[in-house]
Amino acid sequence: MIKFFSTNGHQERVDFKGALLAGQAPDKGLYMPESLPILSQEIIQGFPQMSYHQIAYQVIKPYIGELVAEQALLDMLKDAYSFDVPLERVYDGKYLLRLDRGPTCSFKDFAARLMARLMQYFLKEEGKSIIILTATSGDTGSAVAHAFYGLENIRVIVLFPEKEVTERQRRQMTTLGKNIYPLAVAGKFDDCQAQVKQAFADPDLAGLALSSANSINIGRLLPQAVYYFYAHSRVAPGGEKVVFSVPSGNFGDLMGGLIALKMGLPVKKFVAATNENDEFPLFMQTGRYEPIQPSKNCISNAMNVGHPSNLARLFALYGGQMDESGQVIRQPELSAMREEIYAVSISDEETRQTIKDAYTRYMVLLEPHGAVGWAGLQRYLREFGDWNPAVSLETADPAKFPDEIVRLTGINPPLPPAMASLDEKEENYLRMAGGYASLKEYLMEFF
Repeated sequence: MIKFFSTNGHQERVDFKGALLAGQAPDKGLYMPESLPILSQEIIQGFPQMSYHQIAYQVIKPYIGELVAEQALLDMLKDAYSFDVPLERVYDGKYLLRLDRGPTCSFKDFAARLMARLMQYFLKEEGKSIIILTATSGDTGSAVAHAFYGLENIRVIVLFPEKEVTERQRRQMTTLGKNIYPLAVAGKFDDCQAQVKQAFADPDLAGLALSSANSINIGRLLPQAVYYFYAHSRVAPGGEKVVFSVPSGNFGDLMGGLIALKMGLPVKKFVAATNENDEFPLFMQTGRYEPIQPSKNCISNAMNVGHPSNLARLFALYGGQMDESGQVIRQPELSAMREEIYAVSISDEETRQTIKDAYTRYMVLLEPHGAVGWAGLQRYLREFGDWNPAVSLETADPAKFPDEIVRLTGINPPLPPAMASLDEKEENYLRMAGGYASLKEYLMEFF
């Protein structure tokens, strides 16, 4: 059975169940698998004939081992992935992977829905309950809230930066009620994320059975490896190498792709496309890492992250070590990273121009995060030459960003059914100061 270790060096090793329910390691590190299973080429060559949930089983099963019965896992996967995952050809061999067809119209649905089902399975086994404490810069909160909504043994507290989410993103979190508790924080996503991490390490809260649904939780990360295998099976059924462009904020999405690569996925290059929060592209250029504090407020708001948590995992994957604050303890193998990753920062101006151009030239409607990914792909192709097939990830439905889309294209993106009644529902959430003391007081008083 694969064991998981802490990126901060804690000696304890845990299985998938322990890592999933804990969320974060005791020393504030992130859990990583000690070994990455390699899928045989025979298995990968069979993926074009498989459905999404069947591919997911092959990718995720090695990490879970015998902790979940085979049929139970298959049932969870089939239930979690009951929506389409379209690959939209834009031109030549260039595709958009539309990860926006789930219940909250965001790629976060892929991880959150499976994680909720796995957590419920394990908690029912033990007759326990848990409190999920999660931070969001936009889409994580709504995906987690919907995935866990109504589960009797799980309560969910979502922290979001009050002034940096769109109204529709906010309403997807604040109109549910029941076991969902949204908190609007006077600050930025990094403030929300720092509070969550501090709460996990606070001995005064040890009795609350806290866990995380952010991408700091390994249960969020592993399902994100699946759609890279799925996309490859659809655009390169002959086994060709694919260029993937990934809009990158907290770097969970890119980590999912890198895990897929290490498991045997044929990849030519990953394009890590950030917005103006360019701490990672600068690191890739210079070898020096400096978090951006405070993070820059860009129109691709879910990517406004000045210090991505998952860089600790990325460093570990390449032999380095970074602590939770962004301090580099041991440098990773930068040459190996550069071999597999092309990092680029896309300005708001370029993001807006990309949205305009994609619609004018190809009648393709991009939202700001997907536009960052598409712009990053175009930059890579200009610099290194054309490559087919190439896949850029579209991570949210354009209807989540109507003001920007209308201003740039004149088109009001149609509301998907999942969002159609949002504007009519009553909101219910609390406002909170930016410091940790406010969150601790809230947790102690109400939970």
